[in-house]
Amino acid sequence: MLFVIVPAYNEEKNIGRVLGGLFSHGHKNVVVVDDGSTDNTAQAAAEAGATVLRHEVNRGQGAALQTGNDFALQKGASVVVHFDADGQFNPADIEIALGAMKNNNADVLLGSRFLDNRSEIPWTKKYIVLPISRFINRLLTGLKLTDVHNGFRILSRPALEKINISQDRMAHNSEIIKQIRQHKLNFVEHPVEVKYFKYGQGVDGGIKILQDILAAKFLK
Repeated sequence: MLFVIVPAYNEEKNIGRVLGGLFSHGHKNVVVVDDGSTDNTAQAAAEAGATVLRHEVNRGQGAALQTGNDFALQKGASVVVHFDADGQFNPADIEIALGAMKNNNADVLLGSRFLDNRSEIPWTKKYIVLPISRFINRLLTGLKLTDVHNGFRILSRPALEKINISQDRMAHNSEIIKQIRQHKLNFVEHPVEVKYFKYGQGVDGGIKILQDILAAKFLK
């Protein structure tokens, strides 16, 4: 049984469209984790037909994903897809990625925007933030990946049972990758489309990602 976990924070304007895309592609078990939103994200998600879990306060994407993972495991999920709430991902990529995961006998599939040319990545991310994050990730985890901060991933139940996200915010990406290596899970990278919008793509967001990664390193 497949579950799609959608962490969401103040995505009232986007969540209905994102959920509509997922439902139109046949995904019935869609769980939105409303991470302490101050708008009507939870109501919009419920009206669209999703199961909604709520954090009373904003804890961060890592915490939202762990809440969703725990719920999916309790409900008997055999595989879980992580899918962002802002409309950047293409729901059509899920079925293709599941096929790639099966063909590669992988426990985990990690989405990458660098394995094809569909994603028009802002230059600050493409040439500054993401290369630095790849370098830091390799130092921290020992794994060489093309894209370490992509929210699209698929995890099998055995992987879900082993991976525990303790980093509440953006450092959870590196934490997941580190645990993939620690638990010797088979993984594959797969191309996914990431759409970029004018809002939310500034340098500040990239700097915050790097800060969270470094903080996770020194807090361990």
